[in-house]
This record gives sequence, structure tokens and C-alpha cells, in this order.
Amino acid sequence: MSSAEDRLDVIETCTRMLWHVDLRQWDALPAVLAEKVTLDYTSLFGGTPVTRTADLVIADWAAGLGHLKATQHMIGNQIAEVNGDTAVLTAHFQATHLLPNPYGSATWTLGGRYRFDLVRSASGWRISGVLMTALWADGNQQIMTGPDGQKETT
Repeated sequence: MSSAEDRLDVIETCTRMLWHVDLRQWDALPAVLAEKVTLDYTSLFGGTPVTRTADLVIADWAAGLGHLKATQHMIGNQIAEVNGDTAVLTAHFQATHLLPNPYGSATWTLGGRYRFDLVRSASGWRISGVLMTALWADGNQQIMTGPDGQKETT
């Protein structure tokens, strides 16, 4: 049986990741990410999951989201399951992306589910995996195409 404190720490770690992304606090993200992180956005973009170092994940997020005026990632209905030194957090999400532009809607909102895999480290819980399952979207997905033509999401 997991403790309430562990479950709360797991929820807070995942919330902090999204908070730091939305505020573009890239330097704060290493405190919530494991050394290697597996990202799975295949429900939206196809392809296969990738495993990257935390530094590369952060660089990709900064490049993929940095051109936007703002983002807001909201998670709710979190269920944290802790099993010793590993944990899984599942949650519903809505992620709104903003980029005023002359070619369509200024926003793209994506909704779905997240699954975060976490491992306990000497300094607290760290996210080792992010599975994003897109269930719906509204608005202008083209705003996600940055100056280099690449698409990225968290």
C-alpha cells in the first residue's frame, strides 16, 4: 500500500513539469525529470515512442513550444499508484496553445489522457515516461509548426 504522501508527491511532480513548461522555466525541469525519459506522442503524430536524455527532452520542448505566445496544460482526475520506488500517474488533460497569426484561429486545444511513469530518486520522484493519448482537438493545429517546420507537444 502506498502512502498518501507518496501519492501527493507524485501528483505534484507531474504538475510541476507542466507548470515549468507553461512558464518556460526550462532550467527547473531537470528537477522533475529522470536522466532518461520515454516520450510517446504516437496517438497524435504516429511513429514510435522515443527515449531521450532529460537535456534533449527539454531542448526539444523549448524549441517546439518556444515560438508560441503561451501554453496552458491542465491536468485533472489524477490517479497516483505507487509501488515501492516506481509510480504511475494517470490523468485527463487539456492543453491550450496560443499563437496569434493571420492564417486562422490563434489557439489549438488538445484534450486526452496522460500516463506519467515515475521513479523514486535520492532527491524525490522523477518522471521517466510520458504517454499522451489524444482524444480530441479544437482550433488551429498549424500554430504548432515552428519556424523550423517541426511539430512538438508535451
